[in-house]
Amino acid sequence: MLKKIFKSIDRGFLFVEDWSLFIAVAVALLTAMANVILRKTTSNISLYWSDEVVRKVIYFSTYIGCVAAIRSRALIRIDALPQIFPVLKKPLTLISHVAVLFFALIMIYLGAQMTVMMFQDEYAKTATLQIPEWYFYAVLPIMGAMMFIRTLLVIVEDWGNQHDATGEN
Repeated sequence: MLKKIFKSIDRGFLFVEDWSLFIAVAVALLTAMANVILRKTTSNISLYWSDEVVRKVIYFSTYIGCVAAIRSRALIRIDALPQIFPVLKKPLTLISHVAVLFFALIMIYLGAQMTVMMFQDEYAKTATLQIPEWYFYAVLPIMGAMMFIRTLLVIVEDWGNQHDATGEN
């Protein structure tokens, strides 16, 4: 039962990560390409807002990419030491997971504070498109929560695999 719940959460996160990243990067790519084509083929037509779109997509994809990196176990961590001293693999993995959980909690807390602050500031809007900035700050606590949950899923998966490998249940 619990395994089914974890699997459905994992699938939901996978869907959100993959499609949001795909759509965001596609929008940035198409916007940048259209701007370059317009600048090179015409003398005075340019998408003045394309740089802002690309910057916001980089911001978004960096944070949502962190969640995807946890899934694929691609976050930065100490991996040379466990190769030299295999006995350190479990403690260093645990330290890595705890550090990510701590970071995620900080992102939730500070991200929520910054989002509320931007929401209360009626003048906090992007320079060219005039989109309220709080939309972009809201990515921080969402990403923090997703990182926290995703890390818990990885911990449970690692713990389950250790028990399966030893024959325990």
